[in-house]
Amino acid sequence: MSQDSQHGKWTISDSEDEDNIIPPTPQKDSNKPSIKPDLERKPDTITTFFKQEPKLSPKRNEDNHSVKEPSAPSMGSEARKATHVNQTIPVKYESNPSPSVKRKRETEEAGWNLSSSDDETPPPAPKKEPKNPHGTSYYKEEPADFFETNLLSMNDMYRFYLNKVTGIPKKFNTGALHIKEILSPMFGTLKESVQFNYCFDIPWMVEQYPPEFRDKPVILVHGEKRESKARLIEQAKPYPHIRFCQAKLDIAFGTHHTKMMLLWYEEGFRVIILTSNLIRADWYQKTQGMWMSPLYPRLPEGSPGTAGESPTNFKSDLLEYLEAYRAPELAECIDRIKQHDLSETRVYLIGSTPGRYQGPAMEKWGHLRLRKLLSEHTKPVQNEERWHVLGQFSSIGSMGLDKTKWLAAEFQRTLTTLGKAGKSLVYPSVENVRTSLEGYPAGGSLPYSIQTAQKQLWLHSYFHGWHADVTGRSNAMPHIKTYMRVSPDFTQLAWFLVTSANLSKAAWGALEKNNTQIMVRSYELGVLYLPSAFRPSIKKKCLTRLRNAELIRHPPGAASVYNCWRKLH
Repeated sequence: MSQDSQHGKWTISDSEDEDNIIPPTPQKDSNKPSIKPDLERKPDTITTFFKQEPKLSPKRNEDNHSVKEPSAPSMGSEARKATHVNQTIPVKYESNPSPSVKRKRETEEAGWNLSSSDDETPPPAPKKEPKNPHGTSYYKEEPADFFETNLLSMNDMYRFYLNKVTGIPKKFNTGALHIKEILSPMFGTLKESVQFNYCFDIPWMVEQYPPEFRDKPVILVHGEKRESKARLIEQAKPYPHIRFCQAKLDIAFGTHHTKMMLLWYEEGFRVIILTSNLIRADWYQKTQGMWMSPLYPRLPEGSPGTAGESPTNFKSDLLEYLEAYRAPELAECIDRIKQHDLSETRVYLIGSTPGRYQGPAMEKWGHLRLRKLLSEHTKPVQNEERWHVLGQFSSIGSMGLDKTKWLAAEFQRTLTTLGKAGKSLVYPSVENVRTSLEGYPAGGSLPYSIQTAQKQLWLHSYFHGWHADVTGRSNAMPHIKTYMRVSPDFTQLAWFLVTSANLSKAAWGALEKNNTQIMVRSYELGVLYLPSAFRPSIKKKCLTRLRNAELIRHPPGAASVYNCWRKLH
């Protein structure tokens, strides 16, 4: 589907904070399309990307041979289910094919769905659903050596990890993690788990647990309502060990976007805060990240609930976040956490929960929480104007007719708490998507509403493309979300945040009533790294170094590309 626009070619869709939306391919054009955005051109063509029901889970037959069968539909927001598109004819390029088109694909029927954007009303659902561009044979089984057998390469200090990516050289997956490894016995003897997420493919999720833990109790914390909730419950019928906790979403267009695991072991307890949905696509060929806590031991019998606190107040902040759900299903989890020692945690928790907050409560959630922590636990940097602020995300919401409405006002004030700075926003271009491991379907996880984009053309002056050669992930489109302040030579970080929060007011909150109230629509969660939380020798290095970072520029007239994503070491 083509539509005239004033801002050139960009990967966009009808959603703001939603994940993993798979695009149909546009109609064939006799002229080869322009890939790079040209902000001077008007009008031009816009490609619209759409949400796909999750991919296929491998199912074992009686002879233990891997058989590909359709998995259950992924669960997302109700609004997302209301938007479907009927385009199915693929674009054919005569040269420079992306890595994905070299792979044999079959096409089977599957549903796609989409959510509304922050400030827009979702359109009605069309009658016909398009075909799944990935097809039944899209996924390849990972080789046996794809998974770690020991923890020698793990980063115990910062505990930040990238997800493994299928289809890149093995060396780039060293030290990275797959969900099967996270749930494996090498991290503990699992007794029970709680999975907070936005999209679920329950049959696939269950298969990621090792056989010995596959029937252990699981609670799924979700934001589904009505029909989509019924479908989620239907998915779980074959699994009596799965229970549900529905997150309250009382404000329009809010989502339960938090991605967290609470893992209870015979040996203790662990928290994992991540950026991946619980569907196979998110653990296959996308750039994702996570923070994995240490193994928290139980406190001595009779210890007060306030015992076991960390220097970053992580324990009390986590408890406050869980209590904000007001969910009886989480009461036992809250009590258990109080019985564990979280004192080894060195990161700060930054969450969002739906509501309107005034007074001291304004600084508990969203970007005002980030502002408060930066104000209290960091110091201004020298030559502050040369320390750039980078924001990197996979979805963009409505921010107003000009930058002063939110981005360059309250949100900029938060990001530049340490002093004024230049700002760059990293978001993949159409060329990034076209040449990615997944090809154009990767754009489904990079939603940006057409209507919203046309209202904020000013935003594109901030855009930079995606480039990650050092980690081997330049062709693995980012679903990770990171925000940071970097030194002029890209060797130091003043602070670093990995989170589920995309670039939107729904995720971060927006001030109201003459700045006396903040309104947050969605649940989000992330962790903040600050130098002051680490040992003195690390403080001097401003937390960590970015390995071999460089600034790469497009030809004249095109946007710059920051080779910005680097593995912490």
